[in-house]
Amino acid sequence: MGLFGSFLSKFSRAKASIEDLDEFRRVLIESDLGVNVADQIIETVKREKAENLESAVTETLKSFLSTQDRTISISSGKLTTILIVGVNGTGKTTSAAKLAHHFKANGKKVLLVAADTFRAAAVEQLLTWGKRIGVEVVQGAENADPAAVCFDGATRALKDGYEILIIDTAGRLHTKSNLMDELGKVRRVVEKVTPIDEVLFVLDGTTGQNGISQAQVFSESVPLTGMIVTKIDGSTRGGVAIATEKALAVPLKFVGTGEGIEDFRPFDPESYIRELLT
Repeated sequence: MGLFGSFLSKFSRAKASIEDLDEFRRVLIESDLGVNVADQIIETVKREKAENLESAVTETLKSFLSTQDRTISISSGKLTTILIVGVNGTGKTTSAAKLAHHFKANGKKVLLVAADTFRAAAVEQLLTWGKRIGVEVVQGAENADPAAVCFDGATRALKDGYEILIIDTAGRLHTKSNLMDELGKVRRVVEKVTPIDEVLFVLDGTTGQNGISQAQVFSESVPLTGMIVTKIDGSTRGGVAIATEKALAVPLKFVGTGEGIEDFRPFDPESYIRELLT
């Protein structure tokens, strides 16, 4: 049963007591929905009749989600450039590879750029993924200027007729202003070669409200066009997806559900809410 299912089933049979509502609110907050979202759901439960409860809660949840387009903005007839940004450990590099695999499986010519040059393991990881999925990877020397590697990648993508360019940027600590400034530099350098169509923030679904703070700081350095939430599996309730969209009004575009290359899918808000309610 989903996050809300047992409670809504109970509330539809009998009027919710104060103790029941307090327990429900605690569960909502612990599931990373945040206090504000949790309180609005509780108000919906208090207000609605039992027979209308599920539909009312569904509409409340929908109101928290972004109404923006959730598809990747593909530029017809020209290169589509995507920056992958986020904090180390969120699954950023793996998400870049999975996104590349997604596009290749849909017949696109894809180029990856390993611009997380401060972390040799990230470059090696992306090279390994590239070989596995059959996608070329542009890399620089160890500790090379990330912006220079991105410039080389963008130049090659245009020269060799690639359709999709995916750049794995360094997994910066959002509290380090100089590193965030560098992310802005990467964007400016790439845009000297080709426009950036998407900036996707990778959010670890297990980090809770801290992930929202990270996304807010990143958005101040580079305008975010979408998000990828990772580590949404059987042990993760994923309430942070709703909380983050409500806080940032940035659409969630893909969800990572496991370690495998196929454990990655476009975000479907209808099925997401349905899973919470069943």
